[in-house]
Amino acid sequence: MILSELRDYLKANRRAALIDMAYRFDTDPEALRGMLEKWVAKGRVKKLPQGTECGGGCRKCDPATTEIYEWVGDSLPSG
Repeated sequence: MILSELRDYLKANRRAALIDMAYRFDTDPEALRGMLEKWVAKGRVKKLPQGTECGGGCRKCDPATTEIYEWVGDSLPSG
């Protein structure tokens, strides 16, 4: 997996839980966290406060233990 794939996934989904991205990319959460930190350092991604819901609506995850990241950079071009 490369940083651009992670960027595109977050742009398309707006926010995602670390564990969901780990499943999606079949990647260790620790490795993924390192990649996410590169986007955080560039100001394109932010780690949301503990307790934030992912926004998926299923309410299956405990917000207190779920690590959520949100894309805050430019969005995908339309059309």
